[in-house]
Amino acid sequence: MRRVGIVGGGAAGLCAARHVLASGKMTPVVWESSTGVGGTWRYSPVVGRDAHGNPIHSSMYKNLRTNLPKEVMAFPDFPFPEDGDSFVHHTVVAKYLQDYAAHFDVSPCVKHEHLVEKVSPVRDAEGNTSWAITARDLNKNTSLTTICDAVFICNGHYSVPKLPKLPGIERYGGRQVHSHDYREPTSFRGASVLVLGGGASGLDIAIELATEAKEVILSHRLPKPVSSELPSNMRQVAVATAATEDGFLLSDGSSVKADVILYCTGYEYTFPFLDAECEVRVDGNQVKPLYKHMINCDFPSMAFLGIPVQICPFPMFDFQVRFFMQVLTGKLALPSAAEMKAEVSARWRSGCPRAWRLATSTTSILQWEYTRNMAALAGIHATNPVVEALFTAVREVRNKTLMTYKKNRYRITGSDSFERVA
Repeated sequence: MRRVGIVGGGAAGLCAARHVLASGKMTPVVWESSTGVGGTWRYSPVVGRDAHGNPIHSSMYKNLRTNLPKEVMAFPDFPFPEDGDSFVHHTVVAKYLQDYAAHFDVSPCVKHEHLVEKVSPVRDAEGNTSWAITARDLNKNTSLTTICDAVFICNGHYSVPKLPKLPGIERYGGRQVHSHDYREPTSFRGASVLVLGGGASGLDIAIELATEAKEVILSHRLPKPVSSELPSNMRQVAVATAATEDGFLLSDGSSVKADVILYCTGYEYTFPFLDAECEVRVDGNQVKPLYKHMINCDFPSMAFLGIPVQICPFPMFDFQVRFFMQVLTGKLALPSAAEMKAEVSARWRSGCPRAWRLATSTTSILQWEYTRNMAALAGIHATNPVVEALFTAVREVRNKTLMTYKKNRYRITGSDSFERVA
């Protein structure tokens, strides 16, 4: 049987293992650096480094509840339990992923507390490529190299903080925290906090901070102010462009004072284990050269899951895995490397079709066009239409009612229909 390596035991890695197993022709090997499955959904109150001295992977905070309802978050073949809230606590998602692994008998395939150190292509005399994957047993401190016929890269991209270069920040005397290290609001009690960033997680954290902080100053570059009602001690300002000793200068020429700056500025794509021979690079906020945002153009037996952002992640993982499995099983023939690279190059030019700008992190609606296009290409079914319908409806409600939208409950009533039940 062919062996398929999977880097990471989070949602994407578990999904990859589930479908590899189901093929009946391949066997998965999953390397996971933590003691359990779940990836970023494995909450840790600790920040900084773990017991093995490695950076803490998870960016979960203590009170986090999902900003998508569980009805659209689920893998298509494994729903969440129907009872309870739609917007669930992170522990519910962690339990769901554990149950998913158990249900599909993925758990025996996972090597826990194994950190992947290197992934390298190995070419034989006929030009075929396999993969040498070296992983270190964190308990024994020994490394072992396994040869695989294909590899899924599922290490996630919500762990390495992206920090803007604010001129003068070295003079700022206040506290600096990235959302990766945010765990609970009490340590900000009585402080004036500037939250830099207006994404979904930044807004959720800012609203939670307002329960303890003296003032929350939301600094963002959104095209227009947030229209939802916000806490009385929270205000919106222009984006911070420079730091002073006790505050920040803003793009509109004004300034604010703040005791703390909380960076909600996102995360970097990083693949420190990839050998240079893999020919993958991160250029700005783009991982290249990836055909259809996932397949290495130079080595099409390597796939990256979850690179597109602002998406409905678990259904997207499932779809991408099923697409790549069509390649691995020989049911889908890919274009030549040159043709795939030409499409990648065209995708990033200003005149490219909107569908292929998916990974530029601006418009989440493009994921549906992306999956429909690829489904037609590979002869597989696209994401269930109700996922798109409910995802879109919730986004509109969230934008108008940031402080209350998580109280809503939903129920799927058909392949393309849903209802709000509370």
